[in-house]
Amino acid sequence: MRLTLHTDYALRTLIYLGIHTDRLTSIHEIAQAYGISENHLIKIIHRLGRGGFVETLRGRRGGLRLGRPAHDILIGDVVRYTEEDLGLVSCMQAPAEGVRPCLLVGGCSLRGILNEALGSFMSVLDSYTLEQAITAHERRLLDAPPPTTP
Repeated sequence: MRLTLHTDYALRTLIYLGIHTDRLTSIHEIAQAYGISENHLIKIIHRLGRGGFVETLRGRRGGLRLGRPAHDILIGDVVRYTEEDLGLVSCMQAPAEGVRPCLLVGGCSLRGILNEALGSFMSVLDSYTLEQAITAHERRLLDAPPPTTP
């Protein structure tokens, strides 16, 4: 199983915001810290905002912050929200037009096995909060002063 870049960047964004709870941050600042596209990050922030993970404040003194405390954000919830399809094989995914269904559907045990594995994967992610995902190492690397704006 591989998570999308969208989810990877969403988690990185939340970690960054979880480190900087004492102030508002900007999309530019987060993009610079991780070396990712601001345009791509805008879409991610928008989605995280709709999900209540991030709060965005507009205006001259606006910025971003966590939508709720880091200890209340489960990693599993973020992954479920940002991943469009967690199906490991085609028979676990939403039916797509023009795709022939598997001949073995209805009598195959592989789907159940993979579904159990996915459940275990998500159970592990549900056992960790954003707060637990923020290590001292990340704090050292990401706790630099914000870039100055002219």
